[in-house]
Amino acid sequence: MRIARQQIITRWMTILLPMLFWAQVAFAHPQQGEARGFVTGFRHPISGLDHVLAMVAVGLWGAQLGSPAIWLLPVAFPMVMAFGGMLGLMGVPLPGVEYGIAASAILLGAAVLFEVRPPLALAAVLVGTFAIFHGHAHGTELPPGQSGLLYSMGFVIATGCLHAVGITIGAVHRWGWGQRLLRFAGGVVAAGGMFFMWKAAA
Repeated sequence: MRIARQQIITRWMTILLPMLFWAQVAFAHPQQGEARGFVTGFRHPISGLDHVLAMVAVGLWGAQLGSPAIWLLPVAFPMVMAFGGMLGLMGVPLPGVEYGIAASAILLGAAVLFEVRPPLALAAVLVGTFAIFHGHAHGTELPPGQSGLLYSMGFVIATGCLHAVGITIGAVHRWGWGQRLLRFAGGVVAAGGMFFMWKAAA
């Protein structure tokens, strides 16, 4: 178990550290709006509760499913989300974004609540589909005059951090009380998603 956790941490560091390094290199000679672009992008996912709930839920669900889902799902989400963000930056329309984001919290929360264990490929497809909606929402909200590249790096790294929070919380799954706690947390996420779905439809 300890070796598996170390492997997961190593994979995450392998992904996140280069991104942080690239960001620091970009900050070395920032042009107007560029540094602000990274900070704005990093703050964007954590400034909306709908995004936070869904992204933490990905980590929770991965922790429930165990290896390899515990690292595959949190890696697949930011990668596909970056593609959705590119579509948003390019102005490619995607209908029903707010509904897709709300649905992601509902279904991912329900997956944690009921400890759904689908085939790994199906879980990855589900997470990736929702990631497109989240990424598109981030991409379309790039403030004028800011670097799209650094903005995208910011929200991808922030998303990885939120997944890591979910995985950390999900570590309690090894105990009986922890399993019940995670299921309760999934119910909270699903309830939040239903609230955001109601707001989107209002």
